[in-house]
Amino acid sequence: MITADLLKISDNQGSSCGDSSRISSGVSTDVSSGACSAENEGSVTSYSMSPGGQRYFIPTCGDLNCIPVKDMVFESLHKAYKFYKNREGFNDVNDDSCSNVVKRRRTVSQRCECKAKIVVKYTSLDRFFVLSFVEKHNHPLASETGRQFLRANREMSLGLRTLVFGAAKVNIGNNKSFSFSKELMDGYSNVGATLRDFRNLDRDLKCYVGERDGQMMIEKFKVMQETSASFYYAYDVDPAGHLMKLFWADAIGRRNFEIYGDAVSFDATFETNKFASCLLSHESVTDYSWAFGHFVKAMGRNPVLIITDQCAAIKVVVPGIFSSINGLVASKHRLCMWHILQKFPVKLGNRLCKETDFMEKMKIYIWSSNIDIDEFERGWEAVIKEFKLEGNKWLADMYEIRSSWIPAFFRDEPMFGLMRTTSRSESENSFFAQFHKQGDTLCEFWLRYQSAMDKQRNETARLDHETNSSIPTCILTWFIEDDAADLFTRAIFYKF
Repeated sequence: MITADLLKISDNQGSSCGDSSRISSGVSTDVSSGACSAENEGSVTSYSMSPGGQRYFIPTCGDLNCIPVKDMVFESLHKAYKFYKNREGFNDVNDDSCSNVVKRRRTVSQRCECKAKIVVKYTSLDRFFVLSFVEKHNHPLASETGRQFLRANREMSLGLRTLVFGAAKVNIGNNKSFSFSKELMDGYSNVGATLRDFRNLDRDLKCYVGERDGQMMIEKFKVMQETSASFYYAYDVDPAGHLMKLFWADAIGRRNFEIYGDAVSFDATFETNKFASCLLSHESVTDYSWAFGHFVKAMGRNPVLIITDQCAAIKVVVPGIFSSINGLVASKHRLCMWHILQKFPVKLGNRLCKETDFMEKMKIYIWSSNIDIDEFERGWEAVIKEFKLEGNKWLADMYEIRSSWIPAFFRDEPMFGLMRTTSRSESENSFFAQFHKQGDTLCEFWLRYQSAMDKQRNETARLDHETNSSIPTCILTWFIEDDAADLFTRAIFYKF
């Protein structure tokens, strides 16, 4: 559809009459003094001279039907406008002597008080007829190459607007959209608009949304809930009516949680994950309690395990919200190992962590999920003693909370030993960063978020297809291998 609309742009730019396409090199005649002509870069500047020295330019056209005449009838005012375009009027000049005048940026003027015009009058038959027509211009006419820059010949057609709007969903800016349009139309002159028009469209869309982006989001969610009862959303506003919290989960996300949501990674960097999304104005106990509360309400149960960073507010909220209240099974809270290990050089010094084998020896006991708790504790104590770190308070604190981040304490919980960090969330953040940028309105965020989710789900569909339509190479003759090939995805099968 976009391509078809773009191909119509040249037809939507108005009649060719009045521009350089109807100008010939012949000299216009007039009752005034002798006529002159000159050409500059393809622009024919044929003119006649009045007794007062004023030059007048009259376009010439081989087709007389392109020249307006009195009593000519048009079906609409728009068609009459497209038939004739000019530069009537003049620009106001700032008077610097007035102290209350705001200085404007320096620009060029395209208005020169040209008297050329066409006057149409409305009739009772829903028609417009030409009342009068002045053909003389007091300025040179546009060249063939300059036609594309005339404001009257520039228009952001429906096809261009659709292209720009669609490109914005995947974070493609105006410059690239304009260049892409040029390639589609085989030249800048065929686009029908300039780069400035592309940027103005983006500006106008932001102005249209203005401060209503929050309300527009809520109205959108209301419609989505009316069309799909499985769509869940909640929001909260401050006393002034400003949107402060927003949570939503669609039918696919809620179904995914029911199937795959035993272990959930939560990272507040982007406030998004694969099951649901939430936008918060603050990272406080109150805000997180609100968000997690609606998460449980939308999903109908607690995750078996939730893994987070060491955010103080989250550490308070998780035990209270993901508890056994209302008969639900309480979630187990685990801290991200990666965030903790990143603090080792900061808390213990770069020299110890990077110039000795301290970290290599410590990671043997930290990362392994194949050792039991007693073996971990003996190994931790031995490394601490070897490097004389018995008095380090931070290490002592990390040891006190070892049951919340060391894999050895999760080895009896199925699959929990594999879920050690919030790297999945961080990977999601990196993915979403390709679609979003600073300065996005809520409406822009929503559109780009939807594009990102569509891409993810399409990739999931592709991988499902590969799994369902192919058979992995087996190396054994055991039936258990065939069962595993049928049960697992291809990536998990080969990893297993």
